[in-house]
Amino acid sequence: MKTILLFLFIGIYVQPILAQDNLPIIDMQLHAHPIDGQGPPPVAICTPINPMPVWDPIEKYSDVFLRMLKEPPCDNPVWSPTTDEELMQETFDVLDKWNIYGVLSGTVDRVAKWRSLRPDRLYPAIEMSISPNTPSTDSLRSLHKNGKLMVLGELTTQYAGIYPNDDKLEPYFELAEELDIPVGIHIGPGPPGVIYLGASKYRAKMHSPLTLEEVLVRHPKLRLYIMHGGYPMLDDLLAVLYAHPQVHLDVGVIVFTQPREAFYKWLKAIVDAGFGNRVMFGSDQMVWPGVIERSISVIKEAPFLTDAQKRDILYNNAARFLRLSEEEIERHHKN
Repeated sequence: MKTILLFLFIGIYVQPILAQDNLPIIDMQLHAHPIDGQGPPPVAICTPINPMPVWDPIEKYSDVFLRMLKEPPCDNPVWSPTTDEELMQETFDVLDKWNIYGVLSGTVDRVAKWRSLRPDRLYPAIEMSISPNTPSTDSLRSLHKNGKLMVLGELTTQYAGIYPNDDKLEPYFELAEELDIPVGIHIGPGPPGVIYLGASKYRAKMHSPLTLEEVLVRHPKLRLYIMHGGYPMLDDLLAVLYAHPQVHLDVGVIVFTQPREAFYKWLKAIVDAGFGNRVMFGSDQMVWPGVIERSISVIKEAPFLTDAQKRDILYNNAARFLRLSEEEIERHHKN
């Protein structure tokens, strides 16, 4: 159960809006996960996590958390499908409806299966930490050579208590810099209380983007984006964005897990500081395809963003970061 619960997330409810313009969207954080990856299906997420969980240690936190997923205390939760095929198809349906192109991570085999059915909408990535099952740099080099690896990430080493500047990660950053592969690394929130769900080495102080500095200095040509934006360590994030102009971030999970007031306060501070051109959309969709639409709505309905800024976050910044060709961008806009 601890392993199953490790990557659980809950999100915010927002009223979905219609896909009115069909302009393309790039989702920098899609996952090809098994349907039971968040617990025995079906499981639900309440939107938002408000109030955040409160725990009396008289009982196991895992029981408290799983109960929230099975008996969601909200009026309009997002329920997961019940089979792997349903999860995949419902995700595809959302991608088609909203004209979304996604960076898809997971195991090599699962990503390959999804992409075999929708190569037009999915860019291959790999989800990995540091463990006995971690792919070797040689295997990643081979995947890249064969067109099966475009992005190295999501790197989930924070859950294992491994800092970005750990020597164990150095060969992978070297490879990414050599091959010019973008890297997406988890720096920020996991499930609330994740330490007590099996990730005993996870620490809140690892939310800080400042943990990336030595890596960035050591690898100045590395294209790196901070998944989950180092939330809520805003000052640390702004300092890193200022000092390292190559760094980008995505809004994965926090866009649908945080109450709008809290998320908007965070995002507005980034935009007001002049870094709106480095914010990229990400849903962090795992087993709940419905959260993708709700995440898009949060960006489209942000009252402080101009239409141009919304398009930058939803598409333009990621297209530039991924170095998509003019032909690829034109194709996206014709669909």
